[in-house]
Amino acid sequence: MQDEYGPDLLTLVDDDGNEHEFELLDVIDNDEGSFYALLPVFSDPSDEVESQGTYYIFQSYEKDGEQELAEIDDQDLLNRLAAEFEKRFEDYDDEEEDADEEEE
Repeated sequence: MQDEYGPDLLTLVDDDGNEHEFELLDVIDNDEGSFYALLPVFSDPSDEVESQGTYYIFQSYEKDGEQELAEIDDQDLLNRLAAEFEKRFEDYDDEEEDADEEEE
């Protein structure tokens, strides 16, 4: 089933001023902060194939009244978040399969 509204896309600017486009996969808000799972969007299909679905996890924070995203340095936190995102992705896939079966 095709998403009626399309993916949520974010454009991030790195320290060198280069823009990178990402699809927002999921957000986790907990006592440790707000965390985004982002999948790179590629203009070249071969780049997309090479990435093998690798997504990135960033922490959201506010700086000078604006939202910014930063890499997570704490490897333990990153591992916990990755496990939680993976479980959520699996749960979402299971829900999609159940919905597809009900439509048939």
